[in-house]
Amino acid sequence: MSLKEILQKIVNDQAKILLNDGIREWDASTLLTSLSEPKLRVNAYFQAGLYIAEVDPRGYLGRVLYRVMKN
Repeated sequence: MSLKEILQKIVNDQAKILLNDGIREWDASTLLTSLSEPKLRVNAYFQAGLYIAEVDPRGYLGRVLYRVMKN
Protein backbone atom coordinates (compact mmCIF):
# COMPACT_ATOMS: atom_id res chain seq x y z
CA MET A 1 0.00 0.00 0.00
CA SER A 2 1.34 3.46 -0.80
CA LEU A 3 1.56 6.38 1.60
CA LYS A 4 -0.97 8.16 -0.62
CA GLU A 5 -3.50 5.32 -0.23
CA ILE A 6 -3.04 5.32 3.54
CA LEU A 7 -3.53 9.09 3.78
CA GLN A 8 -6.61 8.93 1.54
CA LYS A 9 -8.10 6.20 3.74
CA ILE A 10 -7.53 8.32 6.86
CA VAL A 11 -9.22 11.30 5.17
CA ASN A 12 -12.11 9.18 3.84
CA ASP A 13 -12.68 7.61 7.28
CA GLN A 14 -12.68 11.12 8.79
CA ALA A 15 -10.33 9.85 11.49
CA LYS A 16 -9.72 12.36 14.28
CA ILE A 17 -5.94 11.98 14.32
CA LEU A 18 -2.84 14.02 13.61
CA LEU A 19 0.37 12.62 12.18
CA ASN A 20 3.66 13.66 13.80
CA ASP A 21 6.86 13.51 11.74
CA GLY A 22 9.11 14.36 14.69
CA ILE A 23 9.04 18.07 13.88
CA ARG A 24 5.39 19.00 13.73
CA GLU A 25 1.89 17.56 13.57
CA TRP A 26 -0.05 17.29 10.32
CA ASP A 27 -3.54 16.29 9.32
CA ALA A 28 -3.74 13.70 6.53
CA SER A 29 -5.43 16.03 4.03
CA THR A 30 -2.61 18.58 4.32
CA LEU A 31 -0.01 15.88 3.71
CA LEU A 32 -1.92 14.68 0.64
CA THR A 33 -1.74 18.13 -0.92
CA SER A 34 1.77 19.10 0.17
CA LEU A 35 3.91 15.97 -0.30
CA SER A 36 5.57 15.28 -3.66
CA GLU A 37 4.34 12.42 -5.86
CA PRO A 38 7.53 10.37 -5.31
CA LYS A 39 7.04 10.66 -1.53
CA LEU A 40 3.35 9.70 -1.82
CA ARG A 41 4.31 6.59 -3.85
CA VAL A 42 6.49 5.20 -1.04
CA ASN A 43 5.34 1.75 0.11
CA ALA A 44 4.11 2.05 3.67
CA TYR A 45 2.27 0.23 6.43
CA PHE A 46 -0.35 1.79 8.72
CA GLN A 47 -0.56 0.40 12.24
CA ALA A 48 -3.80 2.03 13.37
CA GLY A 49 -3.37 4.12 16.49
CA LEU A 50 0.43 3.89 16.43
CA TYR A 51 2.35 4.80 13.28
CA ILE A 52 2.85 4.82 9.52
CA ALA A 53 6.14 3.11 8.62
CA GLU A 54 8.02 2.75 5.37
CA VAL A 55 8.19 -0.76 3.87
CA ASP A 56 11.48 -1.70 2.20
CA PRO A 57 11.65 -3.63 -1.11
CA ARG A 58 12.04 -6.94 0.76
CA GLY A 59 8.77 -6.31 2.65
CA TYR A 60 10.29 -5.41 6.01
CA LEU A 61 9.20 -2.39 8.02
CA GLY A 62 11.66 0.46 7.79
CA ARG A 63 11.72 3.82 9.48
CA VAL A 64 8.62 5.32 11.03
CA LEU A 65 7.38 8.15 8.83
CA TYR A 66 4.61 9.44 11.11
CA ARG A 67 3.44 8.68 14.63
CA VAL A 68 -0.31 8.79 15.18
CA MET A 69 -1.48 11.41 17.67
CA LYS A 70 -5.03 11.79 18.95
CA ASN A 71 -6.71 14.99 17.84
